[in-house]
This record gives sequence, structure tokens and C-alpha cells, in this order.
Amino acid sequence: MRNVMKIIFLLASLMGLAFSASAQEASTTSDTDATIRYELGSGDQIRVIVYGEEDLSGEFELDGTGIISMPLIGATRVGGLDLDRAEQLIAEKLADGYLINPRVSVEVMNYRPFYILGEVKKPGSYPFVNGMTILNAVALASGFTYRAAKKKITITRKVDGVDTDIEVTDATLVLPGDIITVPERFF
Repeated sequence: MRNVMKIIFLLASLMGLAFSASAQEASTTSDTDATIRYELGSGDQIRVIVYGEEDLSGEFELDGTGIISMPLIGATRVGGLDLDRAEQLIAEKLADGYLINPRVSVEVMNYRPFYILGEVKKPGSYPFVNGMTILNAVALASGFTYRAAKKKITITRKVDGVDTDIEVTDATLVLPGDIITVPERFF
């Protein structure tokens, strides 16, 4: 069972999916311990709700360094954190001299875009949509050019803060911030 968990984690890592630390060290009792988490990043727009404190709630965009600026607590780095950890961090900062037992909720309003480069008719930046595959992304970019190497498409994705190149299929899911490269074929 332990080997199965290692294989699942390895395959997910190759696919570019981020797992929480607890999933990496999951016990051998359950396969459901491995939960996928979304990490906030530069360009994401989030809504922070501090219950009972409308003046502290609002919508914020993560800057290039993953920081938002909130009333009372100021600049707070939430880039690289999942939503649960971002909620905890904001609540901790608010509890440090400002509020008693703050209840905080964070949700993503708009995901950062993904990018598609190379042999597509309209390369560029496109808005992310949940459930989007490589084939959907290519369709948004008006399709392949006649020179596209359709079987050698790669995604550059941040995995644990490191840019990782991943070979994909038409059905591979696209995540926010992905850079899809469609290379040119030689023959």
C-alpha cells in the first residue's frame, strides 16, 4: 500500500499537481488522504471575508510577489499558499492585537491566466476556466498551425515553487499560470 501511495504521488508530481504535505506523508490506511490543493499565485484575485467585520473584508489581487494589502494587517504574503492556509494566516494576523477569535474565509474570484506559445494561430494569454484541457486551450488559440508538432506539446508549471516541464496529451488538464508550448515539427 505504501508503494501505491508513492507511485500515485510520483505520477501526480509528473502531471504537475500539487499535494499538501500531509498527503505526501499519508498513512497507508486510506487512499483518500491525498487531496489536491490549489496554490494562490501572482495575478489571482481573491475575496477575503472577515465575518462581522465588513470594513476588513474585500477583494484583493495578488501582486507580482504574491502579496495582498489588507486593512489593519497591511502587506501579507499569501502567494504559494492554499486557501485554507491563507485563511489561517490572515486570521492569525488579525488575532494578533486586533480581533478576538476572527473568522476568515478566502475564495478565488478570478484565476490567473494561462499562456499558450508556439505553433498555434493566436498565441497569447487566455483566461483560465475550470476543467480546461490542452485541446480546449488550443481551440481558444484558434487551433494549430500546419507546422505544429501535436504529439510533443509541453506545459511549464510551477511545482513547489520550481518551474517544471511536463509532456502532455490532449486530455491533460490546464491549471492557472501554466505555459503551454506547441513546438514546430521538422517534417
